[in-house]
Amino acid sequence: MFGPISIAPSILSADFLNLEDDIHLVEEAGAGWIHVDVMDGHFVPNLTIGVPHVAALKKICKVPLDVHLMIDNPEVQVPWYIDAGADLITVHIETLKDPAATLKLIRDAGRLCGISLNPPTPVEAIKDVIGLVDLVLVMSVNPGFGGQSFIPESTDKIAKIVEYANEAGVSPLIEVDGGIDTEKAHLVASLGADVLVAGSSIYKAQDPSEALRAIRAAAMSAQA
Repeated sequence: MFGPISIAPSILSADFLNLEDDIHLVEEAGAGWIHVDVMDGHFVPNLTIGVPHVAALKKICKVPLDVHLMIDNPEVQVPWYIDAGADLITVHIETLKDPAATLKLIRDAGRLCGISLNPPTPVEAIKDVIGLVDLVLVMSVNPGFGGQSFIPESTDKIAKIVEYANEAGVSPLIEVDGGIDTEKAHLVASLGADVLVAGSSIYKAQDPSEALRAIRAAAMSAQA
């Protein structure tokens, strides 16, 4: 969709007082998406940004907004983020009463839809909806805070998602979020990941642009 590997910098690690500059910096360095972590303080132990911020980001972003809803009531809030301009909306399987209906709501609005699962959640939880999504997001850290270490067992999940997708005859993008640096970028890309979310490894680097390019190069080398 946006090339063989897309890097989606997470603005959770950006400087919120200079957010527009930080976004344009990574766009110019080759970011495929801008990853927006929406946390409600209930589903995950942190509180971040919401609808007004996504609407404001839409006005300045040159690449698609990848909005990840880590919230307890996505069925209620999804329409808000559609109206705010999210290009892709990812919801958590753990929070959905009727996953198919929520995913259909996103797709019917002309947006891409994603399903995510936390580290303790088995991949089997999304097997029945893998044919309904454009993207599967594997959380490779426990969601809530940036700068955590990659959970090694996440690699097994990526492989299982590829297996389920092949069985269903579909090819959703596989996104991995958490602890992504150059080493882990190569690893997850070699297993089939298409979109890599990186926050602190980009924005906390001495040269964020070079850090993004290095992560993408490492991922691309796994496909060579």
